[in-house]
Amino acid sequence: MASDEVLTRGDEAGANFLNQDVANALIQVVYKIRGLVDFAGRWASLLFVPMILITVYDVCLRKTGKLQIDIKYWAEDYGFGQIFESTLLQESEWHCHTALFALVLGFGVIWNTQVRVDVVREHLKFRRKAWLELLGATFFMIPYTVVVCYFAAIFAYESWEIMEISASQVGLPYRYIIKSILTLGLFVAILAGIAVWLQSFLALFAPPGTRFELMTLEWPENEGDTIEGKERMNVDLTVSVEEDLGKQTEQILGADGKKK
Repeated sequence: MASDEVLTRGDEAGANFLNQDVANALIQVVYKIRGLVDFAGRWASLLFVPMILITVYDVCLRKTGKLQIDIKYWAEDYGFGQIFESTLLQESEWHCHTALFALVLGFGVIWNTQVRVDVVREHLKFRRKAWLELLGATFFMIPYTVVVCYFAAIFAYESWEIMEISASQVGLPYRYIIKSILTLGLFVAILAGIAVWLQSFLALFAPPGTRFELMTLEWPENEGDTIEGKERMNVDLTVSVEEDLGKQTEQILGADGKKK
């Protein structure tokens, strides 16, 4: 199929703008970036554990009333009174939440789990979707995230320069650490935006037969059975909800109740 013909077809991928060697090299770059963002997001997700444990511990401790104060004063004689201080525990919760949120921003992008309003986009042809992703990353996501990351880096540097501490005397010191983590998370989000830009560029301009794992798009031949890379559940309107749910469960887990 000629290049100009492909460009006029909304349900076709590629345009012979790049040669296959260049396309393959860019695909490997996309995989490398995606792997790095995925690595950061998966490890950052483990922050859920300390955040939950600290929160539960703080809530239970505060329910003890005056006993918390008595334990705190007793523990201070042995040098670990701070672990019974609510202000320090609450700030630890905030820091864990901030780090978790910042470092999984890019992860949500590469796995297409961010919030979308697809009233218009879901009805577009493949090439228009790819152009929407490309232009959105070019003029919105990447520039905006770069600007926010720049100012976050300034805040982190200024915090380090003055050795900023908590406004509370019993809070956490070294505020520059959490501000640096926020900057790092935004940088990872920029990498995710670059990966999305590259995948959209390749989907539009690589040779028509080029295929690789997409992040925020799905190849034209895969549309219908999946939606944005996720398996679509088909609802049978001829049976009751209970029967259809039973069929779906059997399809997923198998007749023996074990996941396929």
